[in-house]
Amino acid sequence: MDRYRQCRDLLTALETALRQAGLWESEAPAPTALASTAPFAVDTLTGSQWLQWVFLPRMCALVSAQAPLPGPFAISPYLEEALKEHPGCEAVLAVTRQLDALFGASE
Repeated sequence: MDRYRQCRDLLTALETALRQAGLWESEAPAPTALASTAPFAVDTLTGSQWLQWVFLPRMCALVSAQAPLPGPFAISPYLEEALKEHPGCEAVLAVTRQLDALFGASE
């Protein structure tokens, strides 16, 4: 399967998992919170907010434009820690682990 299609499918699954876990928000954080330059915006956003408002839009834009996809990354270790207090986050983490695996084999 094409990498763009795999990525798109996983991003859709991630949104679904966030919604089902009750982690999806209807209102965006303040623009200043979204402008953080810290890794994962840890100083201004929760892990689920970072996924919804930073990671998903940026990755969806790359996939839609068929732009070059990022090199190897691993977001699950951070999210495992950030979401550990939230019950029902296992589905979210299962998808992020699949994304890590997909992008761990980047050329």
